[in-house]
Amino acid sequence: MVAELRRVAEIGGLGAGAVRVEPVPAVKLSALARHGLASKAPTLRDLEGDRQAATLLATVRHLETSSVDDALDVLDLLITSNLLARAERAGKAEQPRTFPKLRKAARTMASAVEVLMSAPEATEDRLVSLVEVWKAIEEVVPRDKLASAVETVAAFVPTTDDDAAAEWRAELVKRYRTVQGFIELLLEVIRFRAVEAGTPVLAMVRTAAAMAKSRRRYAPSDIAAHEELITGSWRPLVYRNPDLPEGHIDKAAFVLCAVMHLHHGLRRRDVFAEGSERWSDPRARLLDGDAWQQARPRVLTSLELEVEPAGHLAELASALEGTYARVLNGLGANTAVQFVGGRLQLEKLGAAEEPPLMKELRTLIDGIQPRLDFPELLLEVFDRTGLPGDFTHISGADASMEDFGVSLAALIVAEACNVGLVPIEKPNVPALTRARLLQVDQGYLRGETIAAANARLIAAQAELDIVACWGGGHIASADGLRFVVPVQNLHTGHNPVYFGRQRSATWLNVINDQVMGIGGLVVPGTLRDSLFILDAIHNLDGGPRPETVVTDTASYSDIVSGLFAICGYQFSPRIADLADTRLWRTNTRAVYGPLEHMSRHTVRLDKIRAHWGDMLRVAGSLTMGTVRAYDLIRMLSADGRTTGLGEAFAHYGRIFKTLHLLQFIADEGYRRMIGTQLNVQEARHRRARKIAFGNRGQLRQRYREGLEDQLGSLGLALNAVIWWNSLYLDAAVKHLREQGFPVTDEMCARLSPIQYDHINFLGRYAFSRADVAGGLRPFHDGAHEGG
Repeated sequence: MVAELRRVAEIGGLGAGAVRVEPVPAVKLSALARHGLASKAPTLRDLEGDRQAATLLATVRHLETSSVDDALDVLDLLITSNLLARAERAGKAEQPRTFPKLRKAARTMASAVEVLMSAPEATEDRLVSLVEVWKAIEEVVPRDKLASAVETVAAFVPTTDDDAAAEWRAELVKRYRTVQGFIELLLEVIRFRAVEAGTPVLAMVRTAAAMAKSRRRYAPSDIAAHEELITGSWRPLVYRNPDLPEGHIDKAAFVLCAVMHLHHGLRRRDVFAEGSERWSDPRARLLDGDAWQQARPRVLTSLELEVEPAGHLAELASALEGTYARVLNGLGANTAVQFVGGRLQLEKLGAAEEPPLMKELRTLIDGIQPRLDFPELLLEVFDRTGLPGDFTHISGADASMEDFGVSLAALIVAEACNVGLVPIEKPNVPALTRARLLQVDQGYLRGETIAAANARLIAAQAELDIVACWGGGHIASADGLRFVVPVQNLHTGHNPVYFGRQRSATWLNVINDQVMGIGGLVVPGTLRDSLFILDAIHNLDGGPRPETVVTDTASYSDIVSGLFAICGYQFSPRIADLADTRLWRTNTRAVYGPLEHMSRHTVRLDKIRAHWGDMLRVAGSLTMGTVRAYDLIRMLSADGRTTGLGEAFAHYGRIFKTLHLLQFIADEGYRRMIGTQLNVQEARHRRARKIAFGNRGQLRQRYREGLEDQLGSLGLALNAVIWWNSLYLDAAVKHLREQGFPVTDEMCARLSPIQYDHINFLGRYAFSRADVAGGLRPFHDGAHEGG
């Protein structure tokens, strides 16, 4: 931690942050910084004077921002993994030692209560005295033994929920030396700022930093200004340490309490860091002033919203009422719906009936698909689409080296298959030497060029006739594919649900209904994928804008639904269990029959009206990319508390959530669409595992950019396979139709470009080209196999 903070101080000391760069577009600064980071010193030395100065300035400013981000990432990791996790484990380790005493005390008290419960009730004719009751109890349990049992239970059972944290907080205080070593330096080198809710926290942390470097003892009066933040089980730790003289506070407990508040404030964005990207204030990134006034007409037009919400909310209320009516009218004929004990149950979907001859069609197509190695497939895709043209040099120049496509294909194989350069490089082939491959890797393979190549593939695949049978590209799904990362990397996290104590990262990728990957993000393993889905949707590589976004149940939340809705997307999560699902209403007088018990809660339209202006500003900022949805969601709701604006988005989202749920109940086709799209995503993830087989499927990148480039290469490789399969499926269908086989569009809709048995990903890395000028590869002739 100290090393990271010294790095922040060293880079900040260069003074680049004091240079005003506002007239220069952020995209241009980013491009200059990438060039500076990727170039060697002789290359930078030979630049023309102004270009050299601009490149160096942009590079240092980028390093300033990334150093602050990295330092706060380390702080977050230190607190969650080192301090909190160890303290909680130590606190839990103490619990088993208390269980025998607690069980014995509970049995003693239960015996006494049984006697009390069996005592006769007082009547007009007979009074029951306390002395009689005590006498009966003492025949079973002596009074001193019962008193001891009560004392044991009182000691071990918390009186409030907050006190449940007492044990691990006490263990946390023992790790004071870890925090003492950096808290003062933290405040010196990072410029923390806060909104109103975070201002008391920042003041408390500054007091704690001053106390941490002092040797003297402190009294309660020294921290009186921060007393409101010392709550729950922190109070006895701070104010009543039995090892300290009366009238003194526990300095270590106070400092740890302040650091925990700082951590919560940073995560909630009530406290933020100047000069940071990932830990900055999302409010400052919202469109405001002249920028919002200029953008607002365009935003409102594109999202089909109005400045005044009255008409829009009236339409939504009418649509909600009409949907309730249609669902209720159709319940009698809806055999999938049952009410058991007053709770709604929905029958699981079975497999849809296939068209006649579907099995035969699949067998025929599988039999004639050309067989080839993965490197050959990539080179064929390159030659047929011109894909290498999208991989420009980091300086902006086009690639001019001979056999550039071969080098690029080799790099994508190395990254996507997770095998590294050793099995790929060939010293006697100029395009495959290690020096050439490293040159192409550093200069050409990056997120920007991978996105451009994906956009080309997405557009090329959509032009194939068979693709229209799969969909129009307006339905998309988002889900995460998780990878273990066994090396140190700040952009990973523990994911106990999937990998125990191993660190991992999640590749959150977006797939359209044409089976193409249209975007993706890398997410640390501990964070909820749902917080990033809207960011992924707003940063697509290509293809039409999705109208419906399908996710799994875990992505379900009212605020997320509201943000999706106001940005113009239909958010359609799969619902695992409807029995305890809550429906919402706007009409408090309506009676919804069998759905009445599910729909007792009312949407607060007044809260939406009160915050409508800010909701529009959030929508505009999200669609124009000035703020991340992840930061906004954390700001709107964290630690069980929701802001007023968050409440407004939650109520707005509840309207659309209820519309979705009612359609999910009533429309089998809608449920089947959601299930089909998620099945497509899962199948594509299985293909990704098949391709990324090296290193047992574990990623060994030590930096976030390395993870992004490797998983971006995997996504591009998947899209190349999907495009190639789509091309040859289209040709196979046309060939079979010419041969007289009755292939219908309904049958084509059930064909999948995710098949891979005809592609070899293992063992052979020969980069030989097909003759694309001569047309497609010949179909496979199974009759000559094995000969």
